[in-house]
Amino acid sequence: MSRLIDDLDALHDGYVEAINLAVADDDLGRAERLATEYDEEAITMIAVHEGRTDLLPIRRPSHADSGPRALLRRLTAHRAA
Repeated sequence: MSRLIDDLDALHDGYVEAINLAVADDDLGRAERLATEYDEEAITMIAVHEGRTDLLPIRRPSHADSGPRALLRRLTAHRAA
């Protein structure tokens, strides 16, 4: 069985790359959708790993930034400047 942190790192890296490509293509809608998908997929991955799928669906608080969402916020702020 793989370690949760390794799986989350791989998931994060893949989404960061996809978000960067979307921003480079000036497709901020796609980048936002990817950030949301990352949040949902990471939460599901954790719940499955911990055997707590009974708690799903869990929604991330709107005020909390995941890594990809924070990246998107920084990239879009930089582009607007």
